Amino acid sequence: MPNHIDLNHKVAIVTGGAQGIGRAICEKLAASGALVAVWDVDGELAAATAKAIPNARAFVMDQTDEKSVQTATEETLKHWQKIDILVNNAGIAGVTLPLIQYPAETWRQIIDINLNGVFYCCQAVVPHMIAQNYGRIVNIASIAGKEGNPNAAAYSASKAGVIALTKSLGKELASHDIAVNVITPAAAKTAILDQQGEAHVKFMLSKIPRGRFVTIEEIAAMVAWLVSQENSFTTGAVFDLSGGRATY
Repeated sequence: MPNHIDLNHKVAIVTGGAQGIGRAICEKLAASGALVAVWDVDGELAAATAKAIPNARAFVMDQTDEKSVQTATEETLKHWQKIDILVNNAGIAGVTLPLIQYPAETWRQIIDINLNGVFYCCQAVVPHMIAQNYGRIVNIASIAGKEGNPNAAAYSASKAGVIALTKSLGKELASHDIAVNVITPAAAKTAILDQQGEAHVKFMLSKIPRGRFVTIEEIAAMVAWLVSQENSFTTGAVFDLSGGRATY
């Protein structure tokens, strides 16, 4: 049976929470007792997800828009009066092409969603965590951010940025009871995998000693412990979830 994580009465935000890894995280946190804010750019899908999960509520937000993120933060606080947990999960993979062929517009889009979006969300939520001297932040990066994947320079660079942001913010908030950590999973079978070609998917699978992709439930389980009160010391750390591909 899964380990029990006590998140009773904690308010958790999960970006990109309407589907895939984000939805699995929402379900795990709710099952652990959290009140879950499903933040997503797809309002209809977010509402359907929130309806299916106990103690969840949907909030429409575009994390590339600072004002949209701030509004979602204010609405979440208005509904629950506090924010204890932030899981920055939302992201896109983009096309797989050599760097010299990569469209500059797509590069900017991936950096804006995957990296700038994490910055905007942290900047909006962290002041409230500081005020209550408590918080748990988990950023979802990727093994690509540690190793770099060929033909995925934009995605790899954006996730490397998330790793560095996490380390910096973890140090900044170390004097508070706020833990900031990052997970670097291998690929999971979600809609984001559909954005990449068959050859790239086979390449990623060939790199995993476990011989399979990570499941969304495995990712959610790791997140649940990292956002728990028990995780009171570790901060600014990178947690590998790559099936043995990266061991550093």
